[in-house]
Amino acid sequence: MKRNLAYVLLLMLAAVASCSFTNKNFENDDKDKLLLDLITYVLEKGHYEPKALNDDFSVHVFEDFIDVIDPTKRYFLASDIAEFEKYKFQIDDEIKNTDITFFNIVYERLMQRMNDAKGIYKEVLETPFDYSENESISIKYDEEPFAANREELKERWRKQLKYATLGTYDSKISHMENKEIESTDEHDHTAHSPKEAEEQSRKSTETTLDEFFDFVGDLERKDWFVQYLNTIVDEFDPHTFYFAPEEKEKFDTSMSGKFEGIGARLQKKPEGAKIVKIISGGPVWRDQRLEVGDEIIKVGQNGEEPINIVGMRLDDAIKLIKGAQGTVVDLTVRKVDGSLDVVSLTRDVVELEESYAKSANIIKGQEKFGIINLPKFYVDFNDYSERNAATDVAKEV
Repeated sequence: MKRNLAYVLLLMLAAVASCSFTNKNFENDDKDKLLLDLITYVLEKGHYEPKALNDDFSVHVFEDFIDVIDPTKRYFLASDIAEFEKYKFQIDDEIKNTDITFFNIVYERLMQRMNDAKGIYKEVLETPFDYSENESISIKYDEEPFAANREELKERWRKQLKYATLGTYDSKISHMENKEIESTDEHDHTAHSPKEAEEQSRKSTETTLDEFFDFVGDLERKDWFVQYLNTIVDEFDPHTFYFAPEEKEKFDTSMSGKFEGIGARLQKKPEGAKIVKIISGGPVWRDQRLEVGDEIIKVGQNGEEPINIVGMRLDDAIKLIKGAQGTVVDLTVRKVDGSLDVVSLTRDVVELEESYAKSANIIKGQEKFGIINLPKFYVDFNDYSERNAATDVAKEV
């Protein structure tokens, strides 16, 4: 009975999450409180052995949530944690009263500290690292205290960035020493001196961090709230997980190994959405007018005014590009050579062949072996008659 109840409640939850929140007058706090209330109700009423909402539960959620959003202790200060700790034994009461004060305070402070961190890493990477200096760093972050002030935090960043950059620096030095013939190719970025290797390594680390903070900057408040919800859900049961509608769609795509779209993997760039991979068999692959390196800057639905996606969150841009099988999407593209072109593509079902089971026969002497490669388990939850791991493996056998 409880299994059926949980299933019905989850369907209700999905309906509310995907439909009710489209009202722009429905404030974030109201949405989040309703979602928290629904998930808690599902877990308490539908779970086989629900946990008691008490102070122990509260402490675990408090500690785990802080650890999830700042695992390396590079954002929060000790004073922040001291301020948060007054909620350490109150989260269970907040859940019962559909109160999200703790989340709101932590989220606002995290946004502030992440903005501070962008300035800190830029400052640190302006100065060359001295690899002749004997220093140590602890990577047992759970045993380290939070930094007492900005100076201490900056020193932690400096050591962590020096440690992260060291591998790149060492690789460049080894490559430089092993290179027998000096290249005259202007596109060759091989370092020709330890100083140049150090500069390139720091620049590489800065680029990586720029891309990371660009990705984090695309996250919305609701994405962080999902992290908070899953901390609560995980405390109830580590095998239970909440998916927001967008994440549920990604999960279904991953599990089924297929989606409806144009068949290209994209990466966010300042100039637009860059094509980094073309999926074999998909519309882009069949059309042959687009190539890796092209940047999509506008997306138009058939006959409609195109929307500029420069600076847009990648997830939002992908929503515009993907669509039902048989529909047309018009892409304004900046080609690798700098020219602009408008390419119209008919969306189709794109299968990710690397997801599916494959087999091969191996003959060695007089012996014959059969090998089956199953990259992962997969199934289409919307249509169980479609290909899935069990039937595909059976066919390969």
